[in-house]
Amino acid sequence: MAMATQLLNDEQVTAYERDGYVLCRQLFAVDEMQILLDFARADPALQQSAYARRDAQGNETKLALWNEAGESLYSMFSRSPRLVDAAEQLLGQEVYHWHTKMMLKEPYVGGAWEWHQDYGYWYNYGCLYPWLISCLIAVDRANRANGCLQVIRGSHLIGRVEHGKTGDQTGADMEKVNAALERLELVYVEAEPGDVLFFHSNLLHRSDKNESPHSRWSLICCYNAAANSPYKPSRHPNYTPLVKVSDSAIREWGKK
Repeated sequence: MAMATQLLNDEQVTAYERDGYVLCRQLFAVDEMQILLDFARADPALQQSAYARRDAQGNETKLALWNEAGESLYSMFSRSPRLVDAAEQLLGQEVYHWHTKMMLKEPYVGGAWEWHQDYGYWYNYGCLYPWLISCLIAVDRANRANGCLQVIRGSHLIGRVEHGKTGDQTGADMEKVNAALERLELVYVEAEPGDVLFFHSNLLHRSDKNESPHSRWSLICCYNAAANSPYKPSRHPNYTPLVKVSDSAIREWGKK
């Protein structure tokens, strides 16, 4: 397979390699995000498929997750060359769709996500290497008040940390997390709709409870390297080629 278009500049690639993440402002336009928000808010299938995860204090956050990259509006994002090409550039190899999830952190009640690495989950699903990347698209404005993502800059270089149960979630070993926080910078990733955070599967991250009257929804598209297909059956798919859509697919969907 031919390598993807070079979407990111050298400075952005260097930031990802150094920090474990890079934030790309307005990768999706305001009108594209409005198409997604209008559809998702009115989508009964999204609400029906959403399930809750409690944090350590018992507060619930809902999410809906799917493995298939099909023809839905959500898949127009996960199959977008703006995400796929950037993911391939940052991983340096072909990727395929691992899963996509919509995180629904509602006003006042949306619970926290405990400190974790995505690879803390995915390591147990048969992926030998941390060659996975998450692309978080801000659907709503994200800030400290409504529980925006927090990351520990450079923590991906620590490698995989042991994880265990925290509430309904899987959380990282807090001894290691606290040691990382003593040495590395804690960053609150505040974002506007259409901003995209690309982050490494070993980056330590969390979010606070939503204490505001505003929702914080985000669409997270995750990709695995084709060469990292699971060696055993798991809840996520083995490698299948990912077919990108045209760059205008989201707006074309909005005209239906």
